[in-house]
Amino acid sequence: MSLPMELETCAARRLEALAEQQSDNLASWQGAQRETLTRTLALSDFIAESILHDDTLLPWLEENLPSGLRAPQYRKRLKEKLDSQQDENGLMRELRRFRRQEMTWLAWHDFNDTMTLDDSLSHLSKLAEALIMEAYGWLYRHCCTEWGTPCDAEGNPQPMLVLGMGKLGGGELNFSSDIDLIFTYPENGETQGARRSIANAQFFTRLGQRLIKALDQQTFDGFCYRVDMRLRPFGDSGPLVMSFAALEDYYQEQGREWERYAMIKARVMGKEQFDCYQTLRQMLRPFVFRRYIDFSAIQSLRRMKAMIRSEVRRRGLTNNIKLGAGGIREIEFIAQSFQLIRGGRDPILRRRGLFFTLYAIRQLGLLPEAEVDTLEASYRYLRRVENLLQAIDDKQTQTLPDNPLDQIRLAIAMGENSWDDLTAAISAHMLGVHTVFDDLIGDEEDNGETKIDADFGEIWDAARDPDLVEKILIDMSAANPVEKAQALLRFKEELAKRTLGPRGREVLNRLMPVVLSNIVCRENSLAVLERVLKLLVSIATRTTYLELLDEHHGAITQLVRLCSASRMVAEQLASYPILLDELLDLQHLYNPTPLDQYRNELFDFLARIPEEDMEQQMEMIRQYKQTQLLRIAAADIADVLPVMKVSDHLTYLAEAIVEAVVNQAWYQMAEKYGQPKHLRERDGRGFAVVGYGKVGGIELGYGSDLDVVFLHDCPDNVYTDGPKEIDGRQFYLRLAQRIVHLFSTRTTSGVLYEIDTRLRPSGVSGMLVTTLESFQDYQNKEAWTWEHQALVRTRLIYGDVALGQGFGKVRKQVLTQARDVASLRKDVADMRVKMREHLGSKESGKFHIKQDPGGITDIEFMTQFLVLAHSHDEPALTRWSDNVRILEDMAQAGILDTAKALALRDAYIVMRDEIHRLNLLDASVEVANDSFAHEREVVREAWSQLMEAKG
Repeated sequence: MSLPMELETCAARRLEALAEQQSDNLASWQGAQRETLTRTLALSDFIAESILHDDTLLPWLEENLPSGLRAPQYRKRLKEKLDSQQDENGLMRELRRFRRQEMTWLAWHDFNDTMTLDDSLSHLSKLAEALIMEAYGWLYRHCCTEWGTPCDAEGNPQPMLVLGMGKLGGGELNFSSDIDLIFTYPENGETQGARRSIANAQFFTRLGQRLIKALDQQTFDGFCYRVDMRLRPFGDSGPLVMSFAALEDYYQEQGREWERYAMIKARVMGKEQFDCYQTLRQMLRPFVFRRYIDFSAIQSLRRMKAMIRSEVRRRGLTNNIKLGAGGIREIEFIAQSFQLIRGGRDPILRRRGLFFTLYAIRQLGLLPEAEVDTLEASYRYLRRVENLLQAIDDKQTQTLPDNPLDQIRLAIAMGENSWDDLTAAISAHMLGVHTVFDDLIGDEEDNGETKIDADFGEIWDAARDPDLVEKILIDMSAANPVEKAQALLRFKEELAKRTLGPRGREVLNRLMPVVLSNIVCRENSLAVLERVLKLLVSIATRTTYLELLDEHHGAITQLVRLCSASRMVAEQLASYPILLDELLDLQHLYNPTPLDQYRNELFDFLARIPEEDMEQQMEMIRQYKQTQLLRIAAADIADVLPVMKVSDHLTYLAEAIVEAVVNQAWYQMAEKYGQPKHLRERDGRGFAVVGYGKVGGIELGYGSDLDVVFLHDCPDNVYTDGPKEIDGRQFYLRLAQRIVHLFSTRTTSGVLYEIDTRLRPSGVSGMLVTTLESFQDYQNKEAWTWEHQALVRTRLIYGDVALGQGFGKVRKQVLTQARDVASLRKDVADMRVKMREHLGSKESGKFHIKQDPGGITDIEFMTQFLVLAHSHDEPALTRWSDNVRILEDMAQAGILDTAKALALRDAYIVMRDEIHRLNLLDASVEVANDSFAHEREVVREAWSQLMEAKG
């Protein structure tokens, strides 16, 4: 492509100067190679001046331009050059020559578009890292010779760690960037091996000063990098180098929001320092990534954005592709807002590079796909513009040029036909970014608050004066004014006992009028107010949750709606406020996960956590369960799910969790013992979990335990193949114990499920896990009638296909045995009487929906009796484990009159629905004695006919 006249003229001058100085070097550049040289000299003053400055550079370029990626060899090649240097002048000379040589190579590829942006940013970052670390290594050795080796109390040598911040830390350095660094070292102590010891702090301060000089000082050969140390604790007024302990103290006690933002991209320079850095990284992680969702980050980023905007105005910066609206900085803010808000919860968001963060945002569905595409495409385009803009003359600028020569250079380098075309493309990209930014973060001066009646603000301000609050509420015609005034007084008194801090009080004062406006005049407002105030007390000292509600008034609406409908949900939110995050997305909140997706979704959820991090895995499974329970309850409250579907969701969720826990336990056991050797020639684990009761009958409720029995198929005298060999059956016993432990351990997110294994053969005195053969033998020879009743409501909820098929055959064989119906009827009826006496209502005038005569358990016992009594002749009766379908099969088989079977089914569903509703309200299942009169009559009549018949 021919160059415009002004660039042709520029190139001609450059070539003429080269011909005068380096005619031999230039002579070998002919044909297409000469055309590329001409084009490149026209586009970049930096390249032209570098070649003129160093007469070895043009032959070196001719030899090295065709080579591939150079970054892996940077440190090795630079070390070879530095090892021969005897003084710091020689060190600085070689550093600068190396940088100019490699930067010229990189700029050449950028201007000729022969390198991807990813490779370009990576090379720039790794070049800086090589220059920093090889300079550090050379200086460290010379400083040790001069002052001794810094050591800890045990005499172990101490390194100085160099933390790269910002784009250097993220591996995204631009062409002419400053480098932001923080220096630190592990332990205090003194130097050893010199005539006079000095403190480690003094040694590392001197070393740090020399390193800055080696990189930053202008010499005849130029400089390497402008070094900025202002991100260190206390900025310019702080010590140049601090120990790990001092850093930790600073960030815990004085760290500010912008420092969290800065520390996201902190990365230790040099792989050799990585192991040492892990200790510091673990110390700093709680400061950077809060354990809970942290919406304070948005307000913090708004303030930072406002400060930048003010700086742009003050300095008169226009056409700035970094700091302007929709510029590079806004893309970084968007990405880092998600990292700060959710990084403590989602490890996938903790990676440093912006492309990694956008990938995580896409994977987690935090922004629509189209918006992530916009951000990624715009970032790539703007970063390429930035690199080329800076590589024109190796100047640190993000402002588009105002001189025509550089404008046409930039347009051609970007592949655009004209300057107008380039600015139009840049504007389109920046507009797309700013639209996403405004939707997500907005500006600090934006006031998105819902307009709230002044009365609600006055109620909150007057909450310590119940008489005044009562008067205001009466004027508003609000119900229960006295009780509400007292509730608010108690709330303020409770807050006074807690340390809110100025930020917390400020947020609460904005938030409370909005909360009160949503509650005070609604039905059952007193109960809702008390539930919501209880939740607010629980999160009062966690300002991040208050800010979540303050940022999203729609979440307050959902909070009030759910707390109004369900005391259980209100308690859940108060106990696990991390669930408040779920109130932001109504599409997910009221649409539970599809039944067939719980398993896959949980697998993906856990895939972000290393398998060996068992504590975090346990916590994440519990968080997943709490989140899904909230969504199921929300859909239940909104009448999106009928009662049968609610149980389906609760059951499928439990099954997915059972599989995840078994996987955890298996991983732990296999790490220690290997696997039983009989598994070598087959797929699977030879292990199964059988669900009994509600989980077996696909009828789980919100607070249901899991009744389970563990089976295995390990032959006798089989051992494991791991480093620590044990008997195979002992392996399965320990596996089952581990599973129970993982379910039962209480973490910050509570217990996963209460696990009941008492239905196993021989109950609590029997083996925790047994073979299928032993299980069958017990059921045929020793099991009581009630154990066969329990077997009706069983199914495999986890396990190998072969073991599942085997269990199905055993279950069918046991259930289809010929039985004496009269004896069976007596056994079932006697057991039912005992249960009523033990579990039925003790209060006169009350009806226990489950346990009293005419209740749900009567229906369950009748279905179990009918299966045991008739499946010998009708084996198909054993195919289902849930009461509803068993009753339908009884009608189809002619064992029950169709009308009677359907009446029992309907009674069962109606009463189960009420139990679900009462569970949501966290209320007793004992109701008024005149409740469910029709349903109870249907059940009592059927009981009389089926269970009290003679013979």
